[in-house]
Amino acid sequence: MAEFKAGVASGHSLVTQAAWQVMSEGGNAFDAAVAAGFVGAVAEPALTSLGGGGFLLARPADSPEILFDFFVDTPGKGLAAKSFNPHFFPVTVEFPGSSQVFNIGLGSVAVPGNLKGLLHVHSRLGRMDLADVLAPAEAYARDGVRLNSHQAYFLSLLEPIMLFSDYGKEIFSPDGQYLQEGQVLRNPELAEFLRELGRSNGQLAQEFYRGDIARRIVSDMVNGGGLLTMEDLESFQVMEREPLQVKFCGYELLTNPPPSFGGFYVAVTLELLDMPGFNGCDWGDGRHLCLLGKAMQLVEDYREKTETVLRKPGHNWFEQAADELRPCFSRGTTHVSICDSMGNMASMTTSNGEGSGYFVPGTGIMLNNMMGEDDLHPGGFHSSPPGIRVGSMMSPSIIKKDGCPHMVLGSGGSKRIRTALAQVMINRLCFNLPLQDAINRPRIHWDGEIFQVESGFPDGSLDKFARVFPVNVWQDIDVYFGGVHAVDPVAGDAAGDPRRGGFALSQQDGPGIP
Repeated sequence: MAEFKAGVASGHSLVTQAAWQVMSEGGNAFDAAVAAGFVGAVAEPALTSLGGGGFLLARPADSPEILFDFFVDTPGKGLAAKSFNPHFFPVTVEFPGSSQVFNIGLGSVAVPGNLKGLLHVHSRLGRMDLADVLAPAEAYARDGVRLNSHQAYFLSLLEPIMLFSDYGKEIFSPDGQYLQEGQVLRNPELAEFLRELGRSNGQLAQEFYRGDIARRIVSDMVNGGGLLTMEDLESFQVMEREPLQVKFCGYELLTNPPPSFGGFYVAVTLELLDMPGFNGCDWGDGRHLCLLGKAMQLVEDYREKTETVLRKPGHNWFEQAADELRPCFSRGTTHVSICDSMGNMASMTTSNGEGSGYFVPGTGIMLNNMMGEDDLHPGGFHSSPPGIRVGSMMSPSIIKKDGCPHMVLGSGGSKRIRTALAQVMINRLCFNLPLQDAINRPRIHWDGEIFQVESGFPDGSLDKFARVFPVNVWQDIDVYFGGVHAVDPVAGDAAGDPRRGGFALSQQDGPGIP
């Protein structure tokens, strides 16, 4: 039996340090993941929130892998059809080189899952007292988090959303000036909520989904043109699913199954590249890039047209997934990968969209805007009935060989999640690159019209690639290309993605976890 070594990788130093601290105090990987999820809601407010949704792929040391699905549901249970006229507030977000309009406000809110999901995972697999697991997040919310360059940049993109409500103005613009890099973000209402949540051993969450807090949310929805109802909140369930499994280059990928489909697309990409010839490539040579590019084009064509050209005999889950695809809701996302020395492993990805701008009164929790983005609703807003678990590109994953885990990984990055993960897996498993190098190497992404390409590929190879495909070469690394954070539980190595402020700790860095 393999000896496992502890490691944590995430998109923020405080998230990683909180997970490491919890394991140092006797918690397991699942306690650490829950602590990381709560700290992320404090330290990464542009990417995640307790009012969003997510997934955690768990590999307990003594039982089979399980996928916890606590992503959002479509709202509106108990409402008459004529009530489906949500009140949206369009805001323009200025990205580098382009702008995009998002809808926020109460009408953009889907049924939130992160709070219930994190507590469910802790109840099922954790072993520390909840108050101790929540302590780091409570302290950061109360005492403040100094904004690093990545978080300040993310917040700058979403300024009109963060300042939409009075409470948003209070915490993000405390002196009348929007917070900048190096300044301290405090969320006193969230600190008090977390303190009471710990004191009540999680019972306060019942108020969020069926008690006084829920009634306040529903009252605001009625008055503000939202669709979220008491029935939506009361009926929300954390789903426990069997992970999707696929073979690739002698390894086994375990990832997020339908009705979400990010893991499905990662699996399809890897299946297409598991062929004679690809394994004979050198990293970055013309053949590597051209085969990778063709696979990305085929997968994107399949995604957009729902065609069956990529189905292969004997893979019934292709047909299953094609029947169960849902609209993709996944914007701002963040990920954490964790392994403890006992062999427990957690891969967790969460999101809040861009955020609705609406804070639940008295909690400091901003709810998501998953229902308010027109490019994610090709069939029109609210084309799915209430109570449907929304699909996502989020793909928390574990790689095994001969039954032994070799990588725990996942990524943020919306549509780029699947291509970022596939390339890191290929770099590590096919080209045998060290973990950090596998993450740092430049990536490509087919956006449906042109290949977006990071600089750093060999010139001759890129020239050959550009003769076959349309190419746009970026000069700098950017969050656009995802943020893969990974742990190698056997080597005791962990690596964060510099594109998203990645920060990792492992037993290679110092004393091990008891």
